Amino acid sequence: MSSIYLWLKFIHILALVSWMAGLFYLPRLFVYHAESPRASPQADTFAIMERRLMRVIMLPAMLVTWGTGLMLAIEGQFLAAGWLHAKLALVIGLSALHGYFSKLRKHFAKDNMLHSAKFYRLINEAPTILLAGIVFLVVFKPF
Repeated sequence: MSSIYLWLKFIHILALVSWMAGLFYLPRLFVYHAESPRASPQADTFAIMERRLMRVIMLPAMLVTWGTGLMLAIEGQFLAAGWLHAKLALVIGLSALHGYFSKLRKHFAKDNMLHSAKFYRLINEAPTILLAGIVFLVVFKPF
Protein backbone atom coordinates (compact mmCIF):
# COMPACT_ATOMS: atom_id res chain seq x y z
CA MET A 1 0.00 0.00 0.00
CA SER A 2 1.53 3.28 -1.08
CA SER A 3 1.99 6.30 1.14
CA ILE A 4 -0.22 8.32 -1.23
CA TYR A 5 -3.05 5.79 -0.82
CA LEU A 6 -2.82 5.99 2.97
CA TRP A 7 -2.86 9.81 2.93
CA LEU A 8 -5.86 9.78 0.58
CA LYS A 9 -7.65 7.37 2.91
CA PHE A 10 -6.80 9.56 5.92
CA ILE A 11 -8.18 12.69 4.23
CA HIS A 12 -11.20 10.77 2.91
CA ILE A 13 -12.14 9.54 6.39
CA LEU A 14 -11.70 13.01 7.96
CA ALA A 15 -13.83 14.61 5.24
CA LEU A 16 -16.50 11.91 5.57
CA VAL A 17 -16.68 12.36 9.35
CA SER A 18 -17.09 16.13 8.89
CA TRP A 19 -19.74 15.69 6.21
CA MET A 20 -21.66 13.15 8.27
CA ALA A 21 -21.52 15.35 11.36
CA GLY A 22 -23.23 18.05 9.33
CA LEU A 23 -25.79 15.63 7.89
CA PHE A 24 -26.63 14.50 11.43
CA TYR A 25 -26.73 18.00 12.92
CA LEU A 26 -28.58 19.95 10.22
CA PRO A 27 -31.93 18.13 10.63
CA ARG A 28 -31.69 18.75 14.39
CA LEU A 29 -31.31 22.45 13.63
CA PHE A 30 -34.36 22.15 11.37
CA VAL A 31 -36.32 20.67 14.29
CA TYR A 32 -35.39 23.59 16.56
CA HIS A 33 -36.03 26.06 13.74
CA ALA A 34 -39.47 24.55 13.05
CA GLU A 35 -40.34 24.84 16.73
CA SER A 36 -39.29 28.49 17.00
CA PRO A 37 -41.70 31.33 16.24
CA ARG A 38 -41.53 32.56 12.66
CA ALA A 39 -39.48 35.71 12.04
CA SER A 40 -38.20 35.57 15.61
CA PRO A 41 -34.61 36.22 16.69
CA GLN A 42 -34.31 32.46 17.35
CA ALA A 43 -35.46 31.62 13.82
CA ASP A 44 -32.94 34.12 12.41
CA THR A 45 -30.17 32.54 14.48
CA PHE A 46 -31.07 29.05 13.26
CA ALA A 47 -31.09 30.27 9.65
CA ILE A 48 -27.57 31.66 10.08
CA MET A 49 -26.36 28.46 11.75
CA GLU A 50 -27.88 26.31 9.00
CA ARG A 51 -26.34 28.40 6.22
CA ARG A 52 -22.87 28.39 7.80
CA LEU A 53 -23.01 24.67 8.53
CA MET A 54 -23.85 23.89 4.91
CA ARG A 55 -21.46 26.34 3.25
CA VAL A 56 -18.45 26.19 5.57
CA ILE A 57 -18.46 22.55 6.69
CA MET A 58 -20.80 20.29 4.75
CA LEU A 59 -20.22 21.38 1.14
CA PRO A 60 -16.40 21.41 1.33
CA ALA A 61 -16.43 18.11 3.24
CA MET A 62 -18.72 16.50 0.65
CA LEU A 63 -16.49 17.66 -2.22
CA VAL A 64 -13.33 16.39 -0.53
CA THR A 65 -15.06 13.09 0.31
CA TRP A 66 -16.04 12.62 -3.33
CA GLY A 67 -12.65 13.68 -4.69
CA THR A 68 -10.57 11.51 -2.41
CA GLY A 69 -13.01 8.62 -2.71
CA LEU A 70 -12.70 8.58 -6.48
CA MET A 71 -8.91 8.81 -6.23
CA LEU A 72 -8.91 5.89 -3.76
CA ALA A 73 -11.06 3.82 -6.11
CA ILE A 74 -8.63 4.46 -8.95
CA GLU A 75 -5.47 4.02 -6.85
CA GLY A 76 -6.83 0.83 -5.24
CA GLN A 77 -8.06 -0.53 -8.58
CA PHE A 78 -11.60 -0.99 -7.24
CA LEU A 79 -13.48 0.49 -10.21
CA ALA A 80 -14.76 -2.91 -11.37
CA ALA A 81 -15.73 -4.11 -7.88
CA GLY A 82 -19.44 -4.72 -7.29
CA TRP A 83 -19.26 -3.54 -3.69
CA LEU A 84 -17.89 -0.18 -4.91
CA HIS A 85 -20.78 0.21 -7.35
CA ALA A 86 -23.25 -0.41 -4.52
CA LYS A 87 -21.33 1.98 -2.27
CA LEU A 88 -21.39 4.67 -4.95
CA ALA A 89 -25.15 4.24 -5.28
CA LEU A 90 -25.51 4.88 -1.54
CA VAL A 91 -23.10 7.84 -1.68
CA ILE A 92 -25.15 9.29 -4.53
CA GLY A 93 -28.18 8.85 -2.26
CA LEU A 94 -26.31 10.64 0.54
CA SER A 95 -25.41 13.44 -1.87
CA ALA A 96 -29.04 13.71 -2.99
CA LEU A 97 -30.06 13.95 0.66
CA HIS A 98 -27.49 16.72 1.09
CA GLY A 99 -29.10 18.52 -1.85
CA TYR A 100 -32.55 18.04 -0.36
CA PHE A 101 -31.34 19.45 2.97
CA SER A 102 -29.96 22.43 1.04
CA LYS A 103 -33.37 23.00 -0.52
CA LEU A 104 -35.05 22.81 2.90
CA ARG A 105 -32.50 25.24 4.32
CA LYS A 106 -33.30 27.76 1.59
CA HIS A 107 -37.00 27.51 2.41
CA PHE A 108 -36.28 28.09 6.10
CA ALA A 109 -34.14 31.11 5.16
CA LYS A 110 -37.21 32.59 3.46
CA ASP A 111 -39.29 31.82 6.57
CA ASN A 112 -41.16 29.18 4.57
CA MET A 113 -41.30 26.01 6.66
CA LEU A 114 -42.43 23.10 4.49
CA HIS A 115 -42.82 20.41 7.15
CA SER A 116 -43.46 19.84 10.83
CA ALA A 117 -40.77 19.32 13.46
CA LYS A 118 -41.78 15.63 13.50
CA PHE A 119 -40.85 15.29 9.82
CA TYR A 120 -37.39 16.72 10.50
CA ARG A 121 -36.95 14.30 13.42
CA LEU A 122 -37.78 11.39 11.12
CA ILE A 123 -35.59 12.50 8.23
CA ASN A 124 -32.71 12.81 10.69
CA GLU A 125 -32.48 8.99 10.52
CA ALA A 126 -31.85 8.82 6.76
CA PRO A 127 -28.12 9.70 6.91
CA THR A 128 -27.59 7.01 9.56
CA ILE A 129 -29.20 4.32 7.41
CA LEU A 130 -27.18 5.31 4.34
CA LEU A 131 -23.95 5.50 6.35
CA ALA A 132 -24.55 2.03 7.83
CA GLY A 133 -24.91 0.61 4.32
CA ILE A 134 -21.77 2.38 3.10
CA VAL A 135 -19.65 1.20 6.03
CA PHE A 136 -20.98 -2.36 5.66
CA LEU A 137 -19.96 -2.45 2.00
CA VAL A 138 -16.50 -1.01 2.67
CA VAL A 139 -15.74 -3.37 5.56
CA PHE A 140 -17.21 -6.63 4.24
CA LYS A 141 -16.93 -6.09 0.44
CA PRO A 142 -19.67 -8.74 -0.05
CA PHE A 143 -19.45 -8.81 -3.86
